[in-house]
Amino acid sequence: MSRPKYVVSACLAGVACTYKGKDKLRLPIKRLVDEGLAIPACPEVMGGLPIPRENSEIVGGDGADVLRKAASVLTSTGIDISKNYIKGARKILSLAKRYKINKAILKSNSPACGYGHIYDGTFRKALKRGNGVLAELLHQNGIQVITEKGYIYAK
Repeated sequence: MSRPKYVVSACLAGVACTYKGKDKLRLPIKRLVDEGLAIPACPEVMGGLPIPRENSEIVGGDGADVLRKAASVLTSTGIDISKNYIKGARKILSLAKRYKINKAILKSNSPACGYGHIYDGTFRKALKRGNGVLAELLHQNGIQVITEKGYIYAK
């Protein structure tokens, strides 16, 4: 089996771990996992959140701000779950370092995995510039991050 080259959002590999308890399967990404080239991971679940769970968005900034404790990840009912997001992101960074992985394919727009754009904190499905908590932490640590859209369109 090949050494893994990517960390990928578990939902993209077909794991039913979204906040609704569904997956966001993308077959090219699942193939990477099946071939041993990618490790699937869900930062929300690895941070201790259940499946299903309340929808959440970053309020007051982006993932960099959450990591600096200058913004928060809030559920749609206002519960602060920033610590869960940070904990899960740190676990995935540790996993990437352990396997010497320097690339990630993450779910677009997510408050954890979004890269370049994330939901704006209003729970209206509007986007703003910024990265999710995991995407930002990986980026800060020299891991190349793209979304599933960038990966599929680059093929």
